[in-house]
Amino acid sequence: MAPEDFLNGQILLIDKPLHWTSFQAVNKLKYVLIKKVGLPKKFKIGHAGTLDPLASGLLLVCTGKFTKRITELQGQAKEYTGTFYMGATTPSYDLETEIDETFDTSHIDEALIHESVKQFLGEIDQKPPIFSAIKKDGVRLYEHARAGETVEIASRKTTIHEFEITRIALPEVDFRVVCSKGTYIRSLAYDFGKAMDSGAHLTVLRRTKIGEYDVLNAVDVNDFVASFQ
Repeated sequence: MAPEDFLNGQILLIDKPLHWTSFQAVNKLKYVLIKKVGLPKKFKIGHAGTLDPLASGLLLVCTGKFTKRITELQGQAKEYTGTFYMGATTPSYDLETEIDETFDTSHIDEALIHESVKQFLGEIDQKPPIFSAIKKDGVRLYEHARAGETVEIASRKTTIHEFEITRIALPEVDFRVVCSKGTYIRSLAYDFGKAMDSGAHLTVLRRTKIGEYDVLNAVDVNDFVASFQ
């Protein structure tokens, strides 16, 4: 594509690798588009929805005039797949931090798992993880957490449109979730374990869809870069 194509607006479907931040992925694309395509250094580029470093999958990157569509794209339903690890929790609700508590899982069977799914369908109240970028009194929650500070986190409304269990091999439970903007799958993992009088944390997360956009049509960051060599 010519520089004008990117300036007029493109939505790039990127498959963000594990351990990359969304910011790193966008910066990599920006660098390549400036160096290889000849776009001006101040051209507009941004992503429509952050993915944690410990998550992989679909990142929508908007360029040029299409950056005006970021808010619209962020508001679309998202689909995720991943794995819950039953019987243990972590402060971050995922693998960013070490296990802080273990729980009995002897009472958990397939029937209880599938029954517990039902209480999370529809509109639910959810508390974001303490290890998140949400601000409390002007300070991001993860900064409070890393300082060892205890803060009260308000719950928020979110909607789970679909929640499907795709594999049970305890202590692992695989899932597919379609949810509204602002849903924390890490919090869903924590609450799901709690609902079964146990504990759980998220060990694998992949975003597979944002609205009509599918990760099957996305390109890996490094492959995108290589295409301009």
